[in-house]
Amino acid sequence: MPYVNTLDLVTAAKGRGYAVPAINIVDPLTIKAVVEAADSVGSPVILQTSVKTVKSAGAGVLHFAAKEAAENASVGVSLHLDHCPDREVISLAIRQGWSSVLFDASDRDLEQARKETAEVVAEAHAAGVTVESEIENIIGVEDGVGSDESRHSYTVEQLVEVAKETGTDLMAPQLGTAHGMYSAQPVLLPERVEQILALCDIPVVLHGGTGLSNAEFDEFIAAGVTKINISTALKHAYMKTALEYLKQCEASNKWEPVKLFEPMIAASKELFVSFADIFHSAGKDGAGKGGAQ
Repeated sequence: MPYVNTLDLVTAAKGRGYAVPAINIVDPLTIKAVVEAADSVGSPVILQTSVKTVKSAGAGVLHFAAKEAAENASVGVSLHLDHCPDREVISLAIRQGWSSVLFDASDRDLEQARKETAEVVAEAHAAGVTVESEIENIIGVEDGVGSDESRHSYTVEQLVEVAKETGTDLMAPQLGTAHGMYSAQPVLLPERVEQILALCDIPVVLHGGTGLSNAEFDEFIAAGVTKINISTALKHAYMKTALEYLKQCEASNKWEPVKLFEPMIAASKELFVSFADIFHSAGKDGAGKGGAQ
């Protein structure tokens, strides 16, 4: 099926005991691998691209690869721009037909974040594109975006107020998680999800999922999270398998570039299948309604 709107996939998960895996892909190879893996287990999937990935691979190339992969699958597939504070890249993704964008305004003060988020929502909704909003920063740097220090934190009431005023479709609040690998046990805040959802029906997104235990994921899903982001785990699987293959090439002095792709693709597929099981999304085909570009 043509890929669908991210909001449809996430909304379909509400109250059904699962979250949609949102995997940060890095190229057309990982797009194809992740979608094929999702199709094999009947799970919806959100393909996420960082700003760096868009700039290096090209928006047109990524959009084409996502559309082709989705059309060859029987599950719901969407294409999402992750953590983007750059309005020009936001506009590029909207023009190119992304399903959704995360406008990261966590480096702005509250009033500026409110103003710009409303502008992005208006632009995106005019093109049928969903908007995820982040106005308080999630700790950690991901692909050059973010901060290791907490810059802006707000009350649940403030977050909901801004989300409603701006027309935000999905919210990415601080939930005690962080981007990258954890060096210490995080203090998680699943109760914050419940507090937000008690005040509105805007889906809540969990960032910084890599490194959490299955029980911790279950706690967030039980609290109402319906989209969980995974980035670092795929980077590690992708690059470590490449490194191992390159070591074998060096030892044998046989260099076959195409064969390098095989272990990277296999690792990407295995990673998705494991998270579809952890997030309980396997068998929830996630076929959304419309939103294809």
